[in-house]
Amino acid sequence: MPFGVAFGIASADAGLEVWQASAYSLLVFAGGAQIAAVQVIGDGGTAVAAITAGLLLNLRSLAFGVVMAPDLTGPWWKRAALSQLMIDETTAVASAQRERRWRRYGYLWTGLVLFAVWNLTTLVGAAGLSSAGELVSTWGIDATIPAAFLALLWPRLSDDTQRRTALCGALIAGALIAVAPPGVPIVAAGLGVLAGWRRKPLGSAEPGSPDSDHADTARSCPRSPERSAR
Repeated sequence: MPFGVAFGIASADAGLEVWQASAYSLLVFAGGAQIAAVQVIGDGGTAVAAITAGLLLNLRSLAFGVVMAPDLTGPWWKRAALSQLMIDETTAVASAQRERRWRRYGYLWTGLVLFAVWNLTTLVGAAGLSSAGELVSTWGIDATIPAAFLALLWPRLSDDTQRRTALCGALIAGALIAVAPPGVPIVAAGLGVLAGWRRKPLGSAEPGSPDSDHADTARSCPRSPERSAR
């Protein structure tokens, strides 16, 4: 909820009309990338610079797509529609589930709820609080954004591999913030996976994956007497 309000206020400060801010949230639905884009416009930047900033921040969605692709099956038009909901929160909720059906369920319903709330709060911020630019910092709305991302990350810091990956990514991003364009530090932080990468034993599979489900089924099926005799 604070994200959408902050975006609506930022859009008004940047000179966007209410309908433009609402259309932006409805068609793009990209959270931080939207805020970065309108801040560029508000600072006098060009549309090309705003789009570039948004695209750089949203490059992380490529990784989300790779993670969620095995679970979001179906015809291309269905997968394209579902990709509109692919944000940090939906991917985090879905990937935390062990079974495929619950990953799909978590992804879809988290996405639908957040999509509705995001668009509603964008309208509230742009139409009802357009003249309350200081409200974002006074009420600490800007602080809730990194806090929410930390809340998404925290449950994943349960083992050394995850902690090494997170620490390495944070160090890379922190080193680049002062010298790189917006969005580049986040993309470069993806190199942190190298700190936690390790080769899996041959034949292993992630819990809940098709290979894992097949292996579990095979282990649970009793062998016939004929095959046991052989």
